[in-house]
Amino acid sequence: MTDSASIAAGSGAGTGAGTGTGTGDGTRAVRAGLPEPVKYEPTLPGPVFAAHFHLPGDPTGPYTYGRDDNPTWTLLEQAIGELEAPDGGEGAGRDGAVGTDVETLVFASGMAAISAVLFSQLRAGDAVVLPDDGYQALPLVREQLTAYGIEVRTAPTGGDAQLDVLDGAKLLWIETPSNPGLDVCDVRRLADAAHARGALVAVDNTLATPLGQRPLELGADFSVASGTKMLTGHGDILLGYVACRDAELIASVRRWRKIVGAIPGPMEAWLAHRSLATLQLRAERQNANALALAEALRARGEVTGLRYPGLPDDPSYKIASQQMRRFGCVVSFTLPSRAQADRFLDALRLVDDATSFGGVRSTAERRGRWGGDAVAEGFIRLSAGSEDPEDLVADVLRALDESAG
Repeated sequence: MTDSASIAAGSGAGTGAGTGTGTGDGTRAVRAGLPEPVKYEPTLPGPVFAAHFHLPGDPTGPYTYGRDDNPTWTLLEQAIGELEAPDGGEGAGRDGAVGTDVETLVFASGMAAISAVLFSQLRAGDAVVLPDDGYQALPLVREQLTAYGIEVRTAPTGGDAQLDVLDGAKLLWIETPSNPGLDVCDVRRLADAAHARGALVAVDNTLATPLGQRPLELGADFSVASGTKMLTGHGDILLGYVACRDAELIASVRRWRKIVGAIPGPMEAWLAHRSLATLQLRAERQNANALALAEALRARGEVTGLRYPGLPDDPSYKIASQQMRRFGCVVSFTLPSRAQADRFLDALRLVDDATSFGGVRSTAERRGRWGGDAVAEGFIRLSAGSEDPEDLVADVLRALDESAG
């Protein structure tokens, strides 16, 4: 039986059998969040299914009720914290103070994590700055924020345009690279400017993952992501998380999670932790495949608007190469028409026509089919999987040839 008390005792960032600074990404990913070895116990304890726990006397222990905490969450949260901030989160926050700990909270989905930050920090009369080219659900968030009396300002990700609408804002929300357009902004520059104006900073790190970009080290107050995507990488679970070094800020996010009950199931949390062990391996292959695809697409005359931050001639390459350690698995481009885009997707054999991204199996879709994204009808978002690069590139080029007719 899993000893939940021993798990709780090792729940701080960088404790237990996990590894911190001085080790490589692969070593961290494989060992992140593991408890101290116990004879005859598994390396990664199985999921704990419990709505309640034995609780005699006053509720002073770490686990009281299943909506508040769970030993399986604890290990996953510790693991993500070790990846988001291997040094324990040291770095200047909004007040210039240096933190030493990072706390992570997991959620039922990426949108649950996003909502928890926004709605726990903002009140009627506050102003928030959002990207106008971000994730498709952000316009829905904007409507809800406005309904609650919160002023919402928007600006593009590219060119650090959000700087122009920062004055008087309570919170700056950054998405870099942006989804689906793959623009990149200077996180440190924006964070410094926001903090100078008294604003908090949250960065959606979904596309980059902690192995590609560490927002907390770049000055952000919150690093937020959908673990549904590349973090877990198999397209079989929904998950989100928030990482933060400020105890007061993360306490308010935790309170919001408790109120709305947007919690992951123990099986989903366990599957996510299991999947982290291969994150570095998957990231290396998928990033390399994305670059190979981008280079191949660059030579095609029917392809316009090609974007991948890892291409040296991409508009975002300069700043991306300064703040990102890996450029992600997503490539975007536009074909001449909706009909040709549909023919291209139908002709693919190794790439599934599916939404989402980051999985070990390549996916692609025509983003305009959903509405809500300011993209052309022929705009394609392609997520490179872990297939052999030669096979993947050949499949995409063949599908382009077939779609031309």
